[in-house]
Parts: sequence; structure tokens; C-alpha cells
Amino acid sequence: MDHEKLRKLLLEVKAGSLSIETAAQTLSTLPFAETGFARVDRHRELRCGFPEVIFCEGKQPAHIGAIAARILETSDRLLATRGDRAAFDAVRAVAPDATYVEAARAICVDRSRQEKIGLVGIVSAGTLDIPVAEEARVTSEIMGSRTKTFYDVGVAGLHRLLSYVEELRTARALVVVAGMEGALASVVGGIVSKPVIAVPTSSGYGASFKGVAPLLAMLNSCSPGVSVVNIDNGFGAACAASMINNINLK
Repeated sequence: MDHEKLRKLLLEVKAGSLSIETAAQTLSTLPFAETGFARVDRHRELRCGFPEVIFCEGKQPAHIGAIAARILETSDRLLATRGDRAAFDAVRAVAPDATYVEAARAICVDRSRQEKIGLVGIVSAGTLDIPVAEEARVTSEIMGSRTKTFYDVGVAGLHRLLSYVEELRTARALVVVAGMEGALASVVGGIVSKPVIAVPTSSGYGASFKGVAPLLAMLNSCSPGVSVVNIDNGFGAACAASMINNINLK
């Protein structure tokens, strides 16, 4: 339940079209729901603006489906990350309108019909970084942000990035995804006046240490306004970028 639904419920009580007892019963289910193996946080949307997100990796498909069902009892949006086809089938069994973005390994249900607002730019250095960038794109969009992607614009061919400078500057926040030496985030941070959320990826040759090298490079960026999330964490970067994008727009 989000703020608008809570407001509607309280207005119905005030108008007398909903009894206090019914409203109390509805509110009593808000904090969390017991499933026997999980406690689903159904207060998350009210507190933080978006319902609990399911991290699928390592979870049983049946558990994923059951958690999704409980979330959708009180929310019109659902996001499950790092999911495979088995996880998608489990969610689709309880939500036939669920969609699966294979590149991002993301499962979505969006019944909100809300207009996407603002702009989050999603930038990737190489094609190997696209799965993490796609996770960021899908997350940003289901959280209500309009997105534009700029893929395969790494520093080895800097002219590719520079051809999009004016478009990059129209974004309210940018997610920059890069492996190898992770230099792209610093370059983008040096040409825009908006916050840059840098995502190091585990792509690259052996000396990148599965993402540790770009992580350290991004943490040591000389460009102001660059923040860094953990390796391959497109989801976390998109959450931050969407919060920035949504400020003063809703």
C-alpha cells in the first residue's frame, strides 16, 4: 500500500463509506505477512516508495512465487531480480501479467499505469556490461523513471560517448556501468552537472580481479559527483538514481 492508497482509505473512513473496523482490518495486514519461510515486508512501499524487491538467486521457485503473491496483495508493482526462467514461471503462476527481461534477469509486474517521469540515463562501456545496465534500466522504469540508454560507449572509442554529450546532460541522474579499468564513470562525471552513480562490473581480463579493479578506480575518481555501488549492482544504482530523479517531480 502506497501513500495514495492509504489516503484514499482514510478519506473513505472520514466520509463514512468505510467502517473503522474494516479499515483497521486492512491496516492490520500492512506491516508484514507470514509465509512460513519468509516475513514479507508489506510496509516497504509506504515507508520507502516501492514495495519489497525479491532477490531470486538461491531461492526456490515455489518460495519466489509465494512471496510475489503476498506482495501483490497490497501493491500494484513487483520487481524480482537475478531470476531465471524457473523463477519467472513461478511468478507467472500467481501473476499471469508478469514479464521477464532476459538480459536483465528481471521479473516485473506493473499494474500502476503511472506515467514515467524525469530522465535517468543508463550508460555502459561495453556490450559485456549490458546485462548489468539492463538491470538498472528495468529497475529505474518500474520505479517510475523515464530512461534513455547509451550502450557500448567506452573510453577505448571516446568519440562514441562524446557524440551524446548534449543528450547525457538532459538526464537528472546517470548510471554508468563499466568493467576493465572503470574509467568511463570519471569521464561522464567530467562532462555533466548531474549525479553519476558508477557501477563496476566483473567483466574484463584477469587483472580486473572480477570487478575489484574498476571498483577501486571508481572509488578513486577525480570527477566530483560520482558515487559508487558494489560490483554488478545495477539494481542498487538504479534505486539511487530513481530517488534523485523523482525529487520534486511527483
